[in-house]
Amino acid sequence: MEKTKKTVIVAGYQCNNQCQFCINSQKRDFPMKDSALIKKEMMSARKRGNNFLELIGGETTIRPDILDLISFAKKLGFERITMATNGRMLSYFEFSKNIIKAGLNSVIFSIHGHNARLHDYLTGVPGSFKQLLGGIHNFKKLNFKGVMGTNTTIVKQNYKYLPQIGKFVYNFGFNNSEFIFVDPSSGAPHQYFNKFVPKISKAARYIRKCLDLGEKYKIVEKREPYCYNNNWSVRYVPLCYFQEYYPDQISESREVEIYKNVEHLAPDYQDFNATKGRREIGRIKTKKCQECKLYSKCEGIWREYIKNYGDKELKPIQKK
Repeated sequence: MEKTKKTVIVAGYQCNNQCQFCINSQKRDFPMKDSALIKKEMMSARKRGNNFLELIGGETTIRPDILDLISFAKKLGFERITMATNGRMLSYFEFSKNIIKAGLNSVIFSIHGHNARLHDYLTGVPGSFKQLLGGIHNFKKLNFKGVMGTNTTIVKQNYKYLPQIGKFVYNFGFNNSEFIFVDPSSGAPHQYFNKFVPKISKAARYIRKCLDLGEKYKIVEKREPYCYNNNWSVRYVPLCYFQEYYPDQISESREVEIYKNVEHLAPDYQDFNATKGRREIGRIKTKKCQECKLYSKCEGIWREYIKNYGDKELKPIQKK
């Protein structure tokens, strides 16, 4: 399979949700990128040979120019145009119809709970779960032909419900879902670490039960583990807890197989090799990790995690 070059454009940090655990919680007042700059970044990305575009925020659907931006990306020839969204604006049928018509061919819905009580509590907006479901229903009603996926941020408040969340998203027909261990490098998880960041040793068994659904529902195909459309994986966890039993369900391992390069272009930074930046700046492997046979494959764990919890939980897998 030919590897893909992907550009992730962070269009701005403004959002119509108020997620308690948001890593951009301290950037809400940062100026939103204007259309001209985003279009310039798209054109430059195409010149670099990138054919996969992802628009994220904040919440990209609240931008008044979002339809124009997606249409422009389509004209530039991006093969895949995706958007991560809380789904609330997509609950408006005409908006969903127009954004698909503009050229969106992939969408990732953020689902942080399997019911309104949990999801709305985490997003900070009563009714956000109902609107999220409305957006999903609209895409199904419109017979969306592209790829539909989900992401779920793993925090203290929802990790015990991961198996239920997994069943919930599967029952909606999703077979492209990612469960993301919270990033405490910035924002609310950094400022209120003990409130949001669970210990990996406590969360692991619930994450495993969720990952097991990938096998149960035959989402994870051994013959083609790294395809775009079938994905049931976990991100930002140390491999010692998962790699031995879930080799095809680690997001970072999938990225190595799928992407030649991933770049992030945000209002306040540019990273033209996001994987390298995450490995060298955001995450760390301790001296204890050197004993593990997965040392070279693993990105380690967040630096802030080690700063707060230490490395006693890490379980090096013995070299043979």
